[in-house]
Amino acid sequence: MFLRRVMLRGGMGAMMMQAAKKVKETTGIVGLDVVPNAREVLISLYTRTLKEIQAVPQDEGYRKAVESFTRHRLQVCKDEEDWEAIEKRLGCGQVEELIEEAQDELKLIGKMIEWEPWGVPEDYECEVIEDDTPIPKHVPQHRPCPLPKEFFQALEAVSTESVPKNEPAPQVKA
Repeated sequence: MFLRRVMLRGGMGAMMMQAAKKVKETTGIVGLDVVPNAREVLISLYTRTLKEIQAVPQDEGYRKAVESFTRHRLQVCKDEEDWEAIEKRLGCGQVEELIEEAQDELKLIGKMIEWEPWGVPEDYECEVIEDDTPIPKHVPQHRPCPLPKEFFQALEAVSTESVPKNEPAPQVKA
């Protein structure tokens, strides 16, 4: 009892108690173990990702996207010492999940380099096959909703550039 009071009042004991609070015991995700040095692992993976993505052409969207979010995440990991702060700032799950995601991205970079999807010649023609196969009911069909009739009235008024004297100009509702 006495030792607990001394430790809780301040000094080294209080710092030890705070440090003990930050130890993650479980991720709460079956099959995903705690990584005690997650920050260092993430810094290593993100640095490696930035090196390997250099093999992808500089003007490709995939490279730009990977570099952008990897640089951001790397900077957060360098700025923050605590795994809780990293998770909070990134808002993308637990550090252990981020480690798996970074490992997956490294695998994907290797596949993208192998497949070279950016190497399609400019004059390549793709055959489009259309058929009348019915779409199953459970598959969502993304059809635009019909435009309101006011839209067509406004469009007609703009294209004719004149509005009848006895009618107010049609207004498009926002």
